[in-house]
Amino acid sequence: QLQLVESGGGLVQSGGHLRLSCQASGDTVDNQAIGWFRQAPGKEREMVSCIRSGDGSDYLPNSVQGRFSVSADSSKNIVYLQMNGLKPEDTAVYYCAARVGFPYCAGHELTDPRQYANWGQGTQVTVSS
Repeated sequence: QLQLVESGGGLVQSGGHLRLSCQASGDTVDNQAIGWFRQAPGKEREMVSCIRSGDGSDYLPNSVQGRFSVSADSSKNIVYLQMNGLKPEDTAVYYCAARVGFPYCAGHELTDPRQYANWGQGTQVTVSS
């Protein structure tokens, strides 16, 4: 059973950077499409990245392109979310999860959180202005 645990959140000033980690156990991340999502208070959960390290494919929505990047270290079974140029509107709880039934970063349901499972507990990111 795949388990995912996020870490690396914290408080950072606007313009700063953070690197979040999603540690996997129970299965290899190479076999998965791992999505990073965030949820701010009163808002819906939204995708900020997806990676399938087994074939090197990834996806980042326009809202974070140029500021965020996603990578994986297969030897450590970890997926990273590097966040640069952080803005106050990036403040949210960040989660990682694995796509169910279609382990690829593609398709029209790619960004739908209902397609994902094995959610971690989340890590809080707070960006001060």
